[in-house]
Parts: sequence; structure tokens; C-alpha cells
Amino acid sequence: MRIRLTIDGQPADGTLNDSPAARDLAGLLPLTLKLEDFHGTERIGYPPRELTTDGAPQPSAAKAGDLAYYAPWGNLAIFHQDGPAPSADLLILGRFDASVEQLAKAERITIGPAT
Repeated sequence: MRIRLTIDGQPADGTLNDSPAARDLAGLLPLTLKLEDFHGTERIGYPPRELTTDGAPQPSAAKAGDLAYYAPWGNLAIFHQDGPAPSADLLILGRFDASVEQLAKAERITIGPAT
């Protein structure tokens, strides 16, 4: 699923994969999140409710530009650097077509369906 982002007022495109968690997120769109830094690798924000983890794909390590869901905390993570080793708790939901510099500085993001 193609999505449209607004990162601190700047537009960008992205794609959600076909996982159950990504489809669950799509049902919440449009969604605006305030973001904060986490360990200098990702920006995190909290959706209004937890996403499903049913049918989660095999764990894979997050790469810069990935959108992921960290199930134990219920947060979305936008990676601006490659993430840690694969974890069953981190579900990759999609990718953003935005520069890592733009993602690293993001304070607020709106995710919506592509128009």
C-alpha cells in the first residue's frame, strides 16, 4: 500500500507491506504522531492503540528508512540509521522514501493514504 507522509511540513512517499500489523496501521490512517529520539538511530511515536502482532513475519533487522512497530512498548519506529539485530518484537511495516537526514530530525509526522 502506497502512503503519503508529511514530515515537519515536508511531503514524502512511502509503502506499507502486506503484513497484518501494517494493515492494522492502515486502518488508523490518517495518523499524526509527535516523535522523539531513541538511541540516535530512530524516531519513535505512539499510535492511539496497540497494533496486532498476529501473523508476524520472520524477524529482520531494521534498515534506515524503515517504519517498524515495537510490540512490547506499542510504539512506531522510524529508522534513520540501520537498527539492531533482528528481534521478534520488532515488526517491519514498510519503508519511507525520505532522506535519512529528514527522518533523523523529524519532530512530527502525518501518515495518510496516497492520493
